[in-house]
Amino acid sequence: MPVPEPRPGPRTDLVVTDAPMPADIAAISDALDRFNREKTGVDDRRPLAVLVRDPRTRQVIGGLTGRTSLGLFFVDLFVLPPELRGNGLGAEILRQAEDEARARGCCAAVLYTITFQAPDFYRKQGWERLGEVPCDPPGAGRVFMTKELAAWSGG
Repeated sequence: MPVPEPRPGPRTDLVVTDAPMPADIAAISDALDRFNREKTGVDDRRPLAVLVRDPRTRQVIGGLTGRTSLGLFFVDLFVLPPELRGNGLGAEILRQAEDEARARGCCAAVLYTITFQAPDFYRKQGWERLGEVPCDPPGAGRVFMTKELAAWSGG
């Protein structure tokens, strides 16, 4: 089957990089936000973070980052230093983030983790597995998970 010829259009340059500038990322994010607003009439995209600070240095040593948009809470990053794991802090961080997402009107949440990271932790917090995509190292996979925020009551 022949490959279709590109359609004529405005001249563009394509740049593949592993070091995009913050302004480049913002330009793409802002353009997608504008498109979403035009299509939905909803302008609710906001970052959401629960930060863990060292009490002595006030430096961030862990926590959760994500965003809320169009009724969904997206967990992007979540990490705790090993010495802070296993004592309920992670569950509390996730609970606070979910509560804030609910307060913003989100009815569901999504994330992905890796099989060697924390799928069992999320499952214990009421998250359900949507699917898995294999990744490196061999035998590992990215586990996509979701949670209903409006209906889930804990436990």
